[in-house]
Amino acid sequence: MTATSKRRTRPVLHAATVIALLAGSVYFTIELRKEEQAKAPAIQSLVDAPVAAKGGDEGAQKWERLKNPERSVLRDGKGGILATFTDGARTATLTGPSRTFTEPATTKTRVVTENWVRLMPETWRGGAEKEQWFQEWFKKYQGSEEDDLFAIAFQYGDQAPVKKDAEGVAYAGDASFGPINPKGSVGNDYRLEESDFYDYLGIPYTFRSGTTAKPEAMRARSMDCSGFIRTVFGYRARFPLMASDTAGDGLPRTANGMARSKAGVDVIPLKGVGADGRPTSIDVLQPGDLLFFKLDGRTGDRLDHTGMFLGTDTDGHQIFISSREEANGPTIGDKGGTSRLDGNGYYAATLRSAKRL
Repeated sequence: MTATSKRRTRPVLHAATVIALLAGSVYFTIELRKEEQAKAPAIQSLVDAPVAAKGGDEGAQKWERLKNPERSVLRDGKGGILATFTDGARTATLTGPSRTFTEPATTKTRVVTENWVRLMPETWRGGAEKEQWFQEWFKKYQGSEEDDLFAIAFQYGDQAPVKKDAEGVAYAGDASFGPINPKGSVGNDYRLEESDFYDYLGIPYTFRSGTTAKPEAMRARSMDCSGFIRTVFGYRARFPLMASDTAGDGLPRTANGMARSKAGVDVIPLKGVGADGRPTSIDVLQPGDLLFFKLDGRTGDRLDHTGMFLGTDTDGHQIFISSREEANGPTIGDKGGTSRLDGNGYYAATLRSAKRL
């Protein structure tokens, strides 16, 4: 358009020709981008959508208190939900530009969502919308396209590009689940667990308790299911982390520790690890919730898998992301069981509880 504006004094016919060429070029570029996007592995695409403007008409917005769980919902003048904040939790779900998350290499699932899940600096409680810390935080993130928990999670999926910080540490990029287990076999403990975020990073990490964990070289670029959640919520989003399941406060090391900890709010309380412990309803789930499963009968009463709820895919299924041995890393794919919570599939049948951090 700039080039066209500089040529306003030229003949109208010439200007029309330029406009026609530009229009054709734009169409070709858009179609090419669509084609490339269809091939892209495990990344997000953005689609422009109306979002409540920062500093807009406050009179058109309304706060509402809801129960089960106790939470505050901000609605626009037409009743649409702009944001949800749960008492006792630091994660908030904001409405923003629509995004599409895919993993073409392993599944046809497409999650198209306007939900942006972010971590607040303080735990929410009723009436916090009047406090300065929240007003400053909300002003910064309402409508923001800065990476949220979903965007961060997909930075570790299949073929995700490497990202390095100022120190040269690769903090994102395709992650594996763990090193090959010399005593395992395909489909049976083929890969070792216990790879945490500092193993993936390859750097020592000192926790708030004073404990320093050192990475194992064989676990470089690896994170098991709980290590993945700790990477996304802890190392990247800065939710406090514990060195183990017992030392200090924050997010414990294992799926079982997380599920049974006091961190956050239990939106689906743990009733038991057996088949009768399966929730009768998952309607309470909100994007960003942590999910806990009982997959292995050999682990006794321990919950042994965790992931993050993403919401509904384009086919109406309830989808989550987790790091798995079968897929060798974070996935929403079908290896090791389709990533659905509805129906009677593998993960739907083994879901036992959920937490909102």
